[in-house]
Amino acid sequence: MSWGGDMGARVRVVGTISICLAPGLDCAQAQTAPAASDVLPAIEVVAPATSAKPARARGATRAPARNVRRVFVYPTAPTPTVGSGMDVDKVAAAVNAVGAGQIARTGSLNIADALQQQVPGIVISDTTGNPFMPDIQFRGFVASPVSGTPQGLAVYQNGVRVNEAFGDTVNWDLIPTAAIRSVTVVTNNPAFGLNALGGAVNVQMKDGFNYQGGEINTMGGSFGRIQSSAQYGKQIGNFSVYGALEGVRDNGYRNFSESAIRRFYGDVGYRTDSSEFHLNVGVAKNNFGAAAAVPVELLQKYWGATYTTPQTHDNRVAYANLTGKVEVTPTWTIEGSARVRAFRQKTVDGNPTETAPCVGDPTLLCFNEEDTVPGAPANGLNGVQLANPFPTDAVLGQIDRTTTRSTTTGVTLQATNTDQLFGHNNQFMVGTSFDSGVTRFGASAELGTIGSNYVVSGSGIFLGPSGIPISIGPVSLRATNKYTGFYALDTFDVTDAFSISGGGRFNHANIVLQDLIGTDLNGNHTFSRFNPMIGGTYKIMPELTAYAGYSEANRAPTPLELACADPARPCIAAAFLIADPPLKQVVSRTVEAGFRGTKELNIGTLGWKVGAFRATNADDILAIPSPELQGFGYFQNVGRTRRQGIEAQVNLTSKTLQLYASYALVDARFLDALQIGSNSPFAVDDVIQVQPGNRIPAIPRNRVKVGIDYSVTDAFKVGGDALFVGSQYFVGDESNQAARLPGYSVFNLHASYQINKTFQIYGRVDNIFDNRYATYGTFFDTGDVPNFTNGGAEFTDPRSVSPARPRAFYAGLRATF
Repeated sequence: MSWGGDMGARVRVVGTISICLAPGLDCAQAQTAPAASDVLPAIEVVAPATSAKPARARGATRAPARNVRRVFVYPTAPTPTVGSGMDVDKVAAAVNAVGAGQIARTGSLNIADALQQQVPGIVISDTTGNPFMPDIQFRGFVASPVSGTPQGLAVYQNGVRVNEAFGDTVNWDLIPTAAIRSVTVVTNNPAFGLNALGGAVNVQMKDGFNYQGGEINTMGGSFGRIQSSAQYGKQIGNFSVYGALEGVRDNGYRNFSESAIRRFYGDVGYRTDSSEFHLNVGVAKNNFGAAAAVPVELLQKYWGATYTTPQTHDNRVAYANLTGKVEVTPTWTIEGSARVRAFRQKTVDGNPTETAPCVGDPTLLCFNEEDTVPGAPANGLNGVQLANPFPTDAVLGQIDRTTTRSTTTGVTLQATNTDQLFGHNNQFMVGTSFDSGVTRFGASAELGTIGSNYVVSGSGIFLGPSGIPISIGPVSLRATNKYTGFYALDTFDVTDAFSISGGGRFNHANIVLQDLIGTDLNGNHTFSRFNPMIGGTYKIMPELTAYAGYSEANRAPTPLELACADPARPCIAAAFLIADPPLKQVVSRTVEAGFRGTKELNIGTLGWKVGAFRATNADDILAIPSPELQGFGYFQNVGRTRRQGIEAQVNLTSKTLQLYASYALVDARFLDALQIGSNSPFAVDDVIQVQPGNRIPAIPRNRVKVGIDYSVTDAFKVGGDALFVGSQYFVGDESNQAARLPGYSVFNLHASYQINKTFQIYGRVDNIFDNRYATYGTFFDTGDVPNFTNGGAEFTDPRSVSPARPRAFYAGLRATF
């Protein structure tokens, strides 16, 4: 294998080191097996120290040990191989990495918790009401499990894109947390393909070469939480094996918000001096009760309240990934992968309904009925108008069900060359990828009644096509995605201190929709674009590096968005798809620059970084509520939007103390005027006017994070962390007229005691001051359902929020061997 900053040099992978990996990164290792991995992979380079000296010829005698140096590798393309990427000192973008030790520090089997703690620009938004189904927001761009959320981050697991085929959603619950070796958040790099508008989250998993030993970890505590994980890795000659098994049961802190998680990940590897191959597989079967946003009037009476249930998700996945890496010559490396992934999701969602007794004849049901204006007939599956079987005092609702089945396959091939160019060090990378996905999507709506506990009880009566031009009938759709990409990147050392990088990626997306009931959803859409990047780094001194870069990225509309893009024919809950007029692809242009450095102090290693960014989206796509029908909406290009800000982080690491602090400012605004439907109290005829400069809702402007770990003795460790998040506008208040959702602060404590070489006990207290706050806010129609807690009167406050978890206590036992 050839790599690193010294061309033509022989290198070998180093599994574990103990020095700081990169500026601003926590270098602590997990309290796990002896071979727990570091934040970033290290490569030991044996070569002359500078490019002025000639490269060592193949087969030459190894250089003296004094010329050995370690290069820490940051990913620059979505390849599955650990150690593939760029010397972190030459990355022309912000460096954000989270390692196994930082994940273990949270005591959580939810990767979102570690990302929120360690990456300055990341914040979690709990739109589903379940902590295992979070929206992860980075620099104002989101990777969410919620269908219909405009997705702005690409997510990869071992080189496999895990944005689901139908809506580009990201189901974080399907990623086995204990098996993660490192997570990097990559910016200023179009090589990661579609959706990398704000960047890419690159997850690398453990294997038996970099994790050797075993661990069993069990924890329990508040709200009925019990979780356990087991992992084991071993190298046997040229072979390795690794496996991880996880399970979680949690009753949730709100009504109907229980969770059940079952995940397995396994890897079998083989390597020689010049090659490495892996087969990794995974399965997961997870069930969730989601509680979503709830009217503030209900929360004032009970923090665990819910509004219109059931809301459940059933996620299943099975995947296999075959990867290989071969050192063809001392300066050429070939990498490749082939993968298959099967995903199935079923959702059940109780909602208010637009179906009501007809004004003229209450023995029949009508759709979009108003007090004085008759609506269209509400038809059954047979197309005949439905009779009204419900009591006159019944509050009607409906249970919406969806089923999504996707099978995706793909291949990636990449070549890397490290020959010198004009006598200077140079790294050239070229690659291609192809992914194909086939999805079967179905939806249905069952009428029912809403009880005083806001539970929707089904009646067995299903809605057929109803309304003109609105339709809420059953949906059966087949969607085919074919995504092709070609990319090339080059990093050239102009001097020993100054490096420049350039390249780009060509993306081609073809999306075919086939309506399996009628013809309304049929469509064939193609999107193509070349996205360039350029950047540079300059090592001002050994302890200080400057970087700057410019890049572009694009996002093709998803099959879900294309099938619900007509303002005259909106869809309900991103489920009942209607029409497919064309949408334009989103194009993001990002510039960023900053400084990073490290310095050895008497008390430890100080790492720091500070940077600024600006990302401007053209033809951004948003989910727009219908101004005529509550609960309905459509997707629309809304012109230009901009996200800009600064990020700063400092770390201090020593044998007994680890301290980090960070600040991020994210300013997200609309740049063009538009009108959108809203339940805002400031809406006129259910429409608000957005002006250029208005802030984009649901994006907090300020984020501050602080954490500390201190070793009281070699066995006893204590620590804590704090998170401060600024205020944000409610979704639906794009015109910025209403009061904002208040900011919040939350403090957590943890401690551990190493009983002996094998056993460790630990504990956590989350939200120690029991602060009651919300991470997400929107508006709802106050007249849809009565306020049963207030005698059935109408709600008076249109605000609806997602309450955060109250104070919680957890304790666990970890055994390593």
